[in-house]
Amino acid sequence: MQLRNIAWFWKVGLAAISLVLIVCISGCSDIPPEEDTVSETMIGAQDIPEEFQEDADEIISICADLYEKAEEENKLADLETIRSIINRFGENGYPAVDSNNQIDMVQAEQVEGFCEMVDAQKRAEITIIDIDYLGGFVKYDLQAKEGNVDVIRSYYEYKNGAMQRNFIGSYRAENWNYTEEGYLMFSGAYYSEELYALTLSEMEEHTALRVQPLDETCRELTRKYLTPIGFEQNNMFIVDWSEDDFGELNFYDMYDILYQKENGKHVPYAADDNLGVGAVYRIPEDEFENVIMAYFNIDSKTLQSKTVYYSEDSAYEYKPRGFEETEYPEYPYSEVVGFTENSDGTITLTANVVFPYSGNSNVYAHQVVIRPLEDGGVQYVSNKIHPSWDNREEIWHMPRLTAEEWEEVYGGE
Repeated sequence: MQLRNIAWFWKVGLAAISLVLIVCISGCSDIPPEEDTVSETMIGAQDIPEEFQEDADEIISICADLYEKAEEENKLADLETIRSIINRFGENGYPAVDSNNQIDMVQAEQVEGFCEMVDAQKRAEITIIDIDYLGGFVKYDLQAKEGNVDVIRSYYEYKNGAMQRNFIGSYRAENWNYTEEGYLMFSGAYYSEELYALTLSEMEEHTALRVQPLDETCRELTRKYLTPIGFEQNNMFIVDWSEDDFGELNFYDMYDILYQKENGKHVPYAADDNLGVGAVYRIPEDEFENVIMAYFNIDSKTLQSKTVYYSEDSAYEYKPRGFEETEYPEYPYSEVVGFTENSDGTITLTANVVFPYSGNSNVYAHQVVIRPLEDGGVQYVSNKIHPSWDNREEIWHMPRLTAEEWEEVYGGE
């Protein structure tokens, strides 16, 4: 328990800081801007060249009409809307990509050239636009000198019928890497008086921008089969398992995720309001199995052997994740880079795991076999990690408590 507690305190502490940052930034953005003005929170303004503080109107004019139309049609988060905004920036000479790296970067050759100048320790500068799915974008102004890269980060948001710049900060990239997989990854920290007063720390940023194009079918397979599962509070893509041997796959975590996919809402069996009390439920057999068996070819006997099952009640025991099982909210994501359609109707997806927090676009690789169903559904057949000497530890993941750990924490209550 000692090692687990150390990891838990580290992750929970960082999670609490992140929550405060999110609340603070969200609160600031709720203040309506004055008419015909640009709302800004200046961070490290003394380090930002004047020309980068005066180009807000030019950037806004490029895509304001597209945002206006998207808001009218309620399509600010629509993939094709994002694509049109990216293309518009590209037509105006700016490299641009989306924050989820689902659309090929435009003007990518400019970014490649800039990275070459950084490697050669020459002077260079570039502007890159990173479109998000919340109705805004980040503008990165990068300046290179002697191998160092200074970053000026401006956030533009479409709000109250107008595009505005409401945040700007600067930092020197502490980590900078153009990876073999075609990602530009950099990170750093910048200072904010408001946030520092709450957290006693600087604001950290970890950026991952895919520069190299990717096959569109690979992207669609990622969005359809891997992204809905992800890496948050589950081990589906970090352990080896198959229909013949489900290994250490945690079906309680899968129930949490798949219940929401099936029902459009979170599992109703919540943790106790008292953090010192461990909640325990018994879920009727049909209710639990219908969720799991919609996505896995598994029989009742096997599922019962991988969980706690009460035959006298025909029910599965369920313990919701508690405070001890909180994860640090920085997660990687899988990206399909190749696929094979198999003769038995299954598809093998080869994916790299991209982890912006660690500045790594290939923390490890894995293969996921899926079985598309005639009704449009899917069964997950297996996951296999590609062994490699440089596979990284899954520092984001906190497993559910074992039975022994649960008893120790909650004292059998």
